[in-house]
Amino acid sequence: MPVDVGGQECMAIGSYDREELTELLEDRQFRKLRETMSEMNEVDIAEFIEELEPEKKVLVYRMLPKELAADVFSFLEVDDQEHIINSITDAEVSKIIEDLFVDDAVDMLEELPATVVKRVMRTAGTETRQLINQFLQYPENSAGSIMTAEYIGLKKYMNVEQAFAYIRAHGVDKETIYTCFVTDGQRRLEGVVTIKDLLMNPYEMKIQDIMDENVIKAVTTEDQEEVVDLFNKYDLMCLPVVDHEERLVGIVTVDDVVDVMEEEATEDIEKMAAMLPSDKPYLKTGIFELAKNRIVWLTVLMISSMITGSILTYYEAAFAALPLLVSFVPMLTGTGGNAGSQSSTTIIRAMTIGDVEPRDILRIVWKEIRVAVVVGVILAGLNFIRLMLQYPGETLVCVTVVVSLMLTIILAKTIGCTLPILAQLLHLDPAIMAAPLISTIVDACSLIVYFQIACHLLAI
Repeated sequence: MPVDVGGQECMAIGSYDREELTELLEDRQFRKLRETMSEMNEVDIAEFIEELEPEKKVLVYRMLPKELAADVFSFLEVDDQEHIINSITDAEVSKIIEDLFVDDAVDMLEELPATVVKRVMRTAGTETRQLINQFLQYPENSAGSIMTAEYIGLKKYMNVEQAFAYIRAHGVDKETIYTCFVTDGQRRLEGVVTIKDLLMNPYEMKIQDIMDENVIKAVTTEDQEEVVDLFNKYDLMCLPVVDHEERLVGIVTVDDVVDVMEEEATEDIEKMAAMLPSDKPYLKTGIFELAKNRIVWLTVLMISSMITGSILTYYEAAFAALPLLVSFVPMLTGTGGNAGSQSSTTIIRAMTIGDVEPRDILRIVWKEIRVAVVVGVILAGLNFIRLMLQYPGETLVCVTVVVSLMLTIILAKTIGCTLPILAQLLHLDPAIMAAPLISTIVDACSLIVYFQIACHLLAI
């Protein structure tokens, strides 16, 4: 059954017989192969092309119907796009760039080598080239960089019948036709109307009488994460983007937002793992680039870990007096690091989805302290029973360990929930305050707490 995805009608995504397609290709049954692919979803066709040998990729791509070729091209990997562009004529390249939605064209050009970009831009029409250059000037990761210019613009003096006529005449090349935007003579955004609104009103009804003037919009320079937040908050399918003079310049559709969400999630995961973010797929990233992305934070964490060594050296006398104390260090530091990581991960996620704000810091700290007390009491109780059974007669040592454990957990959860908020207040990404860094800080703090308590209780 056909479904509408970003304004493009396509067949519902399903599996395809790769072996059958390969067999048709090998047997040179090109007509049947073309007919089969014309009934497939463009994503599946792109996946099939990517699995072929380089010389066959171009052959299969050229078989595609003209109305399908550009859609398939937009779903290909950058390497395959480059290979196809380098293997086809200027006329074919021009056809691709003219048929692509402008946001897909911009995304492609940002990834391709400069020599390939020059050829593509040379073959593009004047209007298309100007539009692409305009989009390329927007800041990276801004609303302007992810929007498209293909939208339906109506006038408020139109009636419903005129609106439908306009949509039929101009909607075929638009990203979406479900949501239409009402502008004045200077392209200033005045309202929004949906196809549902048009269908539910008589033909003679004026657009100005049914449009919604309370329009949720973004500015071209807004960060793409803020755009994602708007989509999540208001359950949008598309979002108009205006310039600083309130003129409508494009729209962001939900498929672009999904891509942004994936990019941002990947970036946060890499930062939380103490790595510099990479914009390339793992298998296409060189070993030296991977090493470069990891070595910075590994160096920082290694140097910071020396503090832990210094603390152990400082309390060397305590070790000598009671060697048993050393055996509990891994348990204390490990539990503290894990407790801090739990809190930091929870708060970072809550901040990402907008559940908490920096102004909530006191409420967050108070809540995490109470959680730490509950968790600490349970873990301390379990450890006390274990230690008393394992080391009978060493009651003071057992008390030292469990009290240190309690305080370590409280300290760890306080640090874990506080540092991400402080990072945001300093206009840093909270994701950098994740497990590796938290663990390093908590390790040092837990050792100081442990040996201070040991020195006082055991009179070392």
